[in-house]
Amino acid sequence: MSEGKYLQLNDIGAYRIAFHLSNYIWDIVVEWDYFTKDTVGKQWVRSVDSCSANIAEGFGRYTKKDKIKFYRYTYGSIKESCDWTQKAKVRGLITKEQYTHIMGELDKLPRETNSLIAFTNSKLKF
Repeated sequence: MSEGKYLQLNDIGAYRIAFHLSNYIWDIVVEWDYFTKDTVGKQWVRSVDSCSANIAEGFGRYTKKDKIKFYRYTYGSIKESCDWTQKAKVRGLITKEQYTHIMGELDKLPRETNSLIAFTNSKLKF
């Protein structure tokens, strides 16, 4: 980040990964039949949408403690997203390639979120 430039939401690696992944999963789910969308699809989309949404909400908070609280909520959404991804695989709803891509992106998120929390801790006083 250059001097004088403020950090923007899209500068955050965890947010970019989560945002793109949520749209990737959306594109898969919208093609499913009603029953599959209504059972697995809605839950899966909500869980993965929560990853980027929690980061965005934390980014918009004022205090370090409040920001980090929302960043930490992301961990639960990541685990839930992994669970729904496993179910989608076992139930034959996604291809092996889709599964591999999704899990690879989900595997990056805890590390990226840890980096975001460490950055927030080091840069903010309150």
